[in-house]
Amino acid sequence: MYNWGILGCGNVTELKSGPAYKKVDGFALKAVMRRDLDKAADYAKRHGVPKFYDDAEALINDPELDAIYIATPPDSHTEYALKVAQAGKICCIEKPMAPSFEDCVSIYNAFKTKDIPLFVAYYRRSLPRFEQVKTWLSEHRIGLVRHIHWHFSKPANSIDKSGDYNWRTDSKIAYGGYFDDLASHGIDLFIHLLGDITAAHGIAVNQQGLYTAMDAVTGNWLHKTGVTGTGSWNFGSEKREDRVQIYGTQGKISFSVFNEAPIEIETASKQETLSIAHPEHIQLHHVQNMYKHLNTTITHPSTGLTAMHTSWVLDRILGKIK
Repeated sequence: MYNWGILGCGNVTELKSGPAYKKVDGFALKAVMRRDLDKAADYAKRHGVPKFYDDAEALINDPELDAIYIATPPDSHTEYALKVAQAGKICCIEKPMAPSFEDCVSIYNAFKTKDIPLFVAYYRRSLPRFEQVKTWLSEHRIGLVRHIHWHFSKPANSIDKSGDYNWRTDSKIAYGGYFDDLASHGIDLFIHLLGDITAAHGIAVNQQGLYTAMDAVTGNWLHKTGVTGTGSWNFGSEKREDRVQIYGTQGKISFSVFNEAPIEIETASKQETLSIAHPEHIQLHHVQNMYKHLNTTITHPSTGLTAMHTSWVLDRILGKIK
């Protein structure tokens, strides 16, 4: 039995992730932390968690806890992760792993040095709908893969237009804005499906002037398998669009990264669509895979090493590293 604590029990932990730590056999959620003690207490009461804190170090150093899930905004990930490593505890960090590739390297090295498992919540690697896409690819259903393209766009929301503070669009925390928050999921998934990326470049600009982070990004990259990739992300467009297409020598596969639309495969002989629903708690399979990693020979698909590589690609596209 692994006893977990959640550091930063905000919105993402209410339904997407938090309950999964209670529902997976072999895991127990024993403590939560939030800077506002009343909110921490309310969360603990509603989710049946025995202990709550308003101090991060108190949670990290709780002797009853074996593992810590860091679910705070990215600018605090490095500080907290290094403290978790120092405490010698298993860790899962919300994505992106850290605001920069350099910080990711520091976190990765801290856990590697102590030989402590480190996971990152790129949970799409564990979702059944994307595992089906991976199966189609491994079966060469569209022949040899040649290219992948993703277009994602959405209108500015009410918070963007109001000028109210939002850490997701604060360049000091997320230079790429929603690109950091959303595109990281897709880029990480593509690496899972098609292999590591050896080269990446891009252009990032602020078109709307609504906040300090970038709001329009284009990128291109090369997988080690020789597959080329392109992407465009715009956060001030007329409507929301989310479409990925993988082109092969004998057909193509289409899907959405975020929408629960059917996945599609099209070849010269047939067209097939499959609807595969997400679990109620979308991180459930991700959390289950952490238990398998800790207790079997199965390796979790999203580790500190894979997430560090994803951050390198993101920073290359944004021009933060050369």
